[in-house]
Amino acid sequence: MKKQLDARSITMMALLIAMMVTLSRILGIETQFVKVSFTFIPEIIMGMLFGPFWTGIGSVIADFIGMSLFAKAPFFIGFTINAFLEGAIYGYFFYKKEITWKNSIQSVLVTTILINLILTPLWLAMMYQVPLNSWIIWTPRLIKTVIWIPTQAIITYFLGGVLPYKQWLSRFNRVH
Repeated sequence: MKKQLDARSITMMALLIAMMVTLSRILGIETQFVKVSFTFIPEIIMGMLFGPFWTGIGSVIADFIGMSLFAKAPFFIGFTINAFLEGAIYGYFFYKKEITWKNSIQSVLVTTILINLILTPLWLAMMYQVPLNSWIIWTPRLIKTVIWIPTQAIITYFLGGVLPYKQWLSRFNRVH
């Protein structure tokens, strides 16, 4: 993990944050109880370059900017916690590592189980005073999970094949 970010790193992180906001708030599909977006792509890139802590921080910044500019629901701190944890998970699985089938699938399973199937339903139940065992929370979430786990794992793995992350890492490590 980098302790300090230089100008190049801050610029790269800002671009990735802008991509996250765009993919989540403008191009994402969101209802009251489920959200589908490709925000994980810039998050993975951020995780590869900056590690768990800074990717978590970048994800929180993206969440704050997205909520400030394009709020689709009331602000709830639980989703900001989710953003940090999701960024930290991608940083853990991909920081200075090759993207393999194993870490692609593991990262998707950890984020899906922890964020999408444990924390998000808890936050939704608290936010909307809906019982945690309500079909309103679980039906769309389970349908999304069945479709999204293989989709996201495949996209993540193939992302590793097309991104020149080794070149990026050597450029970022040269300046430090």
